[in-house]
Amino acid sequence: MDLRESFSVAIERLTAARVGSPRMNAEVLLMFTLAVDRAYLFAHPERKLTNDEAARFEAALHQREQGVPAQYITGHQEFWGMDFIVSPVVLVPRPETEHIIETVLPLARSTQRPRIVDAGTGSGCIALALANELPEAEIHATEISGPALEIARANASRLRLESRVVFHQSDLLQGLDAKSFDFVVSNPPYVGESEEDEVQLEVRKFEPRDAVFAGPTGTEVIGRLISQAEDVLRDGGWLIMEISGTIAKEVGRLLGGWSEVGIVPDLQGIPRVATARKIRS
Repeated sequence: MDLRESFSVAIERLTAARVGSPRMNAEVLLMFTLAVDRAYLFAHPERKLTNDEAARFEAALHQREQGVPAQYITGHQEFWGMDFIVSPVVLVPRPETEHIIETVLPLARSTQRPRIVDAGTGSGCIALALANELPEAEIHATEISGPALEIARANASRLRLESRVVFHQSDLLQGLDAKSFDFVVSNPPYVGESEEDEVQLEVRKFEPRDAVFAGPTGTEVIGRLISQAEDVLRDGGWLIMEISGTIAKEVGRLLGGWSEVGIVPDLQGIPRVATARKIRS
């Protein structure tokens, strides 16, 4: 079977399996199988797949039909223009999370040698994106999961940023020095268990549950994070975290003792990032 036929069959199968964006997924899986770029696929439609390539493409296609995220099949996901290794032990980095980086950068660039900690770093995408953008910053990242922390460290090494981020295995901000950071940033679990049926099946089935669901209401982890952030932030320091529209009002209430509380919407107008500043003593 040549590339044109393989591509067509893949689109049909993914469409039948109700996989979103079947054409894009077919392209990604073919590029992964052949280790080529998109331009190559369309410049060589007559190229025949070898038996080994056909078998590997079939295996990848079958996994995607079963709902396995394409990023877990290929082992990679782009975030902030950087290539990250991902596996089922970490949440797949998403474009919406880039709003955290966009929110932090102007504030951090106006702070002399800022100290930043990314709580619950997962793949390390937030911490490493900030390290790449802020060469003068001192950046720390925490993660409770040992396997996830291995992925974050591997990404730091691949991106040649291992000397820029200090990794800690800890629950959120536990064990960090009091009043020592200018910024706490985080993409914490924020989905309530009552919302489980509204979450995409592939997320519920394949992504790490503890990185998605926070508890009955969705604000359980955020509540702990706010309390701990108040301890580790210097006076006037910033807490910046990803949220969802369903919990925005409650997050605002939890931040009642902070100043300059704000909500940043994503491109669809959905509340996506909560910001708050620790009141100066």
